[in-house]
Amino acid sequence: MKEYLLLFRGGDARRLEEQQSPEAWQAHMQKWMLWMQALTEAGKFAGAQPLTNEGKVVSGGGHTVTDGPFMEGKEIVGGYLICKANNYDEAVVIAKECPIFEYNGIVEVREINEMG
Repeated sequence: MKEYLLLFRGGDARRLEEQQSPEAWQAHMQKWMLWMQALTEAGKFAGAQPLTNEGKVVSGGGHTVTDGPFMEGKEIVGGYLICKANNYDEAVVIAKECPIFEYNGIVEVREINEMG
């Protein structure tokens, strides 16, 4: 079984959290927890974390450091999940169940290349 990185883009849940009732926000977060729990029970979950909005961008051969990331909301990576799947098709099926789509988010699926 291979590992795949699911990058969550857009669907800025933190901003939406402020616009929703506490009950609606809790229901949305419960969907995330149930999705990850189902992956865990199926032996497909390898890890996940949200990311903060703050960051630095290092460029110019490491000589330039700027605040960031500054890009359109739909392009900002807000978190990731590592899942286990037999192939890309299975990883895509897993990604299709992600709750981020409730808020027009995007999931980028990338195979993790084994080193060594």
